[in-house]
Amino acid sequence: MGTDDVIEIGRGAFRRGDWGIAYSTLSAADDDAPLAFEDLENLAKTAYVVGEEHRLVELMSRAHREATEAGDASTAAQAAFWVSFGYFDRGQVAQARGWLHRGHGALESSPERCPARGYLVSLQARLVLEEDPQAALDLATQVHECGREFDDPDLLALGRLLQGQALVALGEVRRGLACLDEVMVAVTAEELSAVISGLVYCQVIEACHQTFDVSRAREWTGALTRWCEAQPDLVPYRGDCLIHRAQILQLNGDWPRAMTEADRAGTLLATLPGNPLQGGALYEKAELHRLRGELDEAAQCYREAGGWGHETQPGLALLRLAQGRLDAARAGIGRALDETKNPVNRPRLLAAQVEIALAGDDVAGARESAEELERVADEVDAPFLEAIAALATSSVLLAEGQASAALASGRRAWTIWQQLDVPFEAARSRALIGLASQELGDHDRSEVELRAARATFQELEAVSELRAFDERVRPPEREHEVLTPRELEVLRLVAAGKSNRKIAEELVLSEKTVARHVANIFAKLDLSSRAAATAYAFQHDLV
Repeated sequence: MGTDDVIEIGRGAFRRGDWGIAYSTLSAADDDAPLAFEDLENLAKTAYVVGEEHRLVELMSRAHREATEAGDASTAAQAAFWVSFGYFDRGQVAQARGWLHRGHGALESSPERCPARGYLVSLQARLVLEEDPQAALDLATQVHECGREFDDPDLLALGRLLQGQALVALGEVRRGLACLDEVMVAVTAEELSAVISGLVYCQVIEACHQTFDVSRAREWTGALTRWCEAQPDLVPYRGDCLIHRAQILQLNGDWPRAMTEADRAGTLLATLPGNPLQGGALYEKAELHRLRGELDEAAQCYREAGGWGHETQPGLALLRLAQGRLDAARAGIGRALDETKNPVNRPRLLAAQVEIALAGDDVAGARESAEELERVADEVDAPFLEAIAALATSSVLLAEGQASAALASGRRAWTIWQQLDVPFEAARSRALIGLASQELGDHDRSEVELRAARATFQELEAVSELRAFDERVRPPEREHEVLTPRELEVLRLVAAGKSNRKIAEELVLSEKTVARHVANIFAKLDLSSRAAATAYAFQHDLV
């Protein structure tokens, strides 16, 4: 079989998405004779898809060198884009920036417009997105226009993706999500290349989590799972998929499967040295360990996640709170809030800040954070975030002694969590409803809510929350349980028809002391006579 025949087999495998065969055949053909750029680019993309990311950089560096020597500016720029993409994907931003400049430098000597310019600008937008979302939006618009000019589906998708991300970062969440929905149509219609499809899937799902859009996150995570399963040789996006699956399973209350998926993500990503997604997998494991009360394991995972450059808050601060290290919890969440200026990225930190402030009896500080959380929830208009804000507000109102308002806010949170099928948060809301009902004297309702909350915590094996619950909550008292043991003795004797003098003789007390006990019993049980006290004792089986 000649080299041309091998190349044709490789091209066909590439078109079908049969990545293993495409990689082996195109690699063999390249070993026989250097491939032309289009086939070399496909080999580089295939190398990336099968997990040989270093070869993407190696092959496209070679293509850049050859194109530069041949004076082919467009090809040199396109090759530089892929090298920069490879470095950016590994988190090696300095290298990525260097190759980005090389790509632009190649085009400076050529007045001809080409798709490569749009691809390079897409990387520029990704690099400035976090620091300057408005600049990223302007660049994303250029990318989309370039995609239109050259009728390039991948460029069009990158442009829309970046526009959506930038709009979300600017607080225009609805417009941003509309852009992301549009680009997902192109992905699910299989209009895009595998590399760009995987990138879009992962970035869109990340944006859904960022904007608290649980419904979209669940839907697109399911789609990404099916996409990955249809391509057994696919490597790079499978780790992202497993992390997102772990996040969704955690929300769904299926914590054992969530841990399994997070473990699988970590194992897979360990085969890709230097991949910063390791931090994300470790953070998910840390969260699950913390919720299950495995505090030492959680601390280790948070530590390792931080080593990969992943933000460890608010989880680490909540771990410190569970460990009783209130000062460390305050310091950690305070630092994270100081560094996080984008309103869309602050809600989870603010919700944790409310918990930590209330644990330290800083009700005013908790109120301030809860109010900011409510403001962000109003702006973002996402049910999940509305529930987070309502739950935090309910906690603050209860601490302020406003039980009726706390009850209303807690019910609002519980209703949303039920609709979204998030059992852990729903149980936390029921606990607050129970506490507020207890404050209002509705002991029957309180008992129902507190029992239901505790049952859910037990079912989920939410050990940390269960410990906090048991420290804070005691079963609602029946009315007579407010009496002291001596007062109960006096009540029984009153019910037996004995006078204060006889009770004093039997209990070896003064009549004055017995009279005081009787007065206390009447006050505590809201009774007005010895006859009413007698009836009460018989009704409650105290005699």
